Amino acid sequence: MTNDEQFMIECITTELISYVMRDFHKDMEEAMDMVYNSNTYTKLLNTKSGLYYQSPLYVYDLFKEEFSL
Repeated sequence: MTNDEQFMIECITTELISYVMRDFHKDMEEAMDMVYNSNTYTKLLNTKSGLYYQSPLYVYDLFKEEFSL
């Protein structure tokens, strides 16, 4: 994984945690736990999936589908 890919993944992850805190009414630790243990995050880490090129809101839509929100 390149530094650019890592940076993009970290930026999206930060946004996901923020969205989870807001929409799921979780504190930061709970939101981080949800994100880091999700299938969406696993896919995001797989650079071959190209998911890290997508917008944070697109990735969040996938995350919400996973948790049926």
